Amino acid sequence: MPTPDQLARAESLIALTPDCPTRGVLFRDIGPMLEDADALAAVTEALAAPFEGGFDLVAGVEARGFLLAGTMAATARTGLLPVRKAGKTPRPTASVDYALEYGVATIEAAGDLSGRRVLLVDDVLATGGTLGAAARLVEELGGEVAGVAVVLELSALGGRERVPATHAVFRA
Repeated sequence: MPTPDQLARAESLIALTPDCPTRGVLFRDIGPMLEDADALAAVTEALAAPFEGGFDLVAGVEARGFLLAGTMAATARTGLLPVRKAGKTPRPTASVDYALEYGVATIEAAGDLSGRRVLLVDDVLATGGTLGAAARLVEELGGEVAGVAVVLELSALGGRERVPATHAVFRA
C-alpha cells in the first residue's frame, strides 16, 4: 500500500483548469499524474487494495478508466473489459443508456461475464451516471460488481448515492 506522502505527491500532480469545458467548471486533469511512473503506481495500488482478492476481472470505463484498469489488471493478473462509448465496440453484446448533465449517452461492452466478479474503474466519480450505467452493463452481461474504484470523487455532486460501493483515492 502506498504511503500518505506518495499519495499526496500523486494528488499534487492533478492539474486544475478553471472554466473547462464550460464556465464555472473546475476540470481536474489526471494526465500529469498518469505521466509519472511513481504516482501511477501509487494510485493504482491504492485503487486495488480495498478489493484485493475480491475480483476476477477489471472493467475500465472509456477513456481514462482504460488506462487505470489496464495497469490494475496487469498487476492483479486478471483480464480487462473495456466499457466503451456507443459505436466503438465491434461486437457489442449489451448496451445501457444513461443521462448526463448535458444529454444522454450510451455505453457498450462485449462478452459473457457469467460468474465473474468485476471491479469497475474510472478516473472521476461526479454525478454517478456513467459508473451507474457501467454497473448495470456488467450485470446485464452476467457479472457481479465487486466494487467501484475511482481516483477522484467530486463529493458535492452526489455520485456516491448512485454508486454506493465506491472507493475513491482522493475527494474534492
